[in-house]
Amino acid sequence: MAEPKPRDLAALLLALTVVTGVVDAVSFLGLGRVFVANMTGNVVFLGFAAAGEATLSVLASLTAVLAFLAGALAGGRLARRDDDHDALRQATAVQAALVAVAVVLSATLGAGPRVGSELLIVVLGVAMGLQNAAVRRIGAPDLTTTVLTMTLTGFAADSKAAGGPGAHPLRKVAAVGAMLVGALAGGLLQLHVAMWTALTLALVLILGVLAVLHLNRGRDRRPPAAAGP
Repeated sequence: MAEPKPRDLAALLLALTVVTGVVDAVSFLGLGRVFVANMTGNVVFLGFAAAGEATLSVLASLTAVLAFLAGALAGGRLARRDDDHDALRQATAVQAALVAVAVVLSATLGAGPRVGSELLIVVLGVAMGLQNAAVRRIGAPDLTTTVLTMTLTGFAADSKAAGGPGAHPLRKVAAVGAMLVGALAGGLLQLHVAMWTALTLALVLILGVLAVLHLNRGRDRRPPAAAGP
């Protein structure tokens, strides 16, 4: 497929970073203090829960980690069959379908019953694992769409103030801002409206990314214009 231009690709990955903020807001605030994208947090939560912290669930954190691994496994296999950007397109299509399922589940079952929460954790965890595997294959610097620790480290350690080259400072700030915006929007919708509305926002963003990826692919397949006489 036609690879998006670097600026276009950065915009797509920033949109997926917003998605991460939205779904983690939903999972943490609505599914029992668990993350479906931030696996570092879940590993720490597992330790806290095992130590006896009653507000955290070993089952929820473990479910999220296993679902994420399943999604990453599927995304890894997909990435090895296609070129980088086509793998991202296919992974995003599957991710959109999974998030659409989560919207329906949240609007019908809700997160009240334990089974509803666990199903949502599984579906969203797989979706975010897929996203991370596809984005990892592309390897865009500072745009992992999920982990900000190294982005913030690079922002400070690679800055000119630290004697570094100061490469892509705006990209690093934009990645942090995108996560913050997603978490804010997802948190507001989760706390003051309904879970399904926050997940619908995530779905709309994913569909937008998918539309751009399909558009680039379509341009690549267009026949060349006929030469003049």
